[in-house]
Amino acid sequence: MQSLINSQVQPFKTQAFHNGKFIDVTEKDLHGKWSVLIFMPAAFTFNCPTEVEDAADNYAEFQKAGAEVYIVTTDTHFSHKVWHETSPAVGKAKFPLVGDPTHTLTQAFGVHIPEEGLALRGTFIINPEGTIKTLEIHDNAIARDVKETLRKLKAAQYVASHPNEVCPAKWKEGESTLTPSLDLVGKI
Repeated sequence: MQSLINSQVQPFKTQAFHNGKFIDVTEKDLHGKWSVLIFMPAAFTFNCPTEVEDAADNYAEFQKAGAEVYIVTTDTHFSHKVWHETSPAVGKAKFPLVGDPTHTLTQAFGVHIPEEGLALRGTFIINPEGTIKTLEIHDNAIARDVKETLRKLKAAQYVASHPNEVCPAKWKEGESTLTPSLDLVGKI
């Protein structure tokens, strides 16, 4: 499988439930700001509301970093409306809950499970130019921690504005980075 890292998000159009309304979401909405796409298998599952709540509890930090969060499942925007209204955890979401009933997004991002019609848990950080900078895909039984997604977002933003530096393991905003050079080879 070819990596999606540094590839452009392909054109798409779908619907989402966002702040009490149905809205269209396209690849153009991902341009001009950092975006975080968080794929989940489906609404009304067990682990998914815990992840939506985690993203909602940290949404102010994403906004402070200039990023929009999009939760994507293989359901419709209608399902997301009811999910938002009936689940206290999901009801906290102030970001778009994106429906992908045609599986256009799950297939484009390589998280589609054809035999189930669901998505794997995938997280993608996309820069303001629409280029995928990080991705993480794993088994649906393992929920994520969005604090790690925030850390990766800030690292991606840092190296975007400091192209001659790299962020070492466990780097956090404000910590030292590395400037790759021949002098560092074998010394770390």
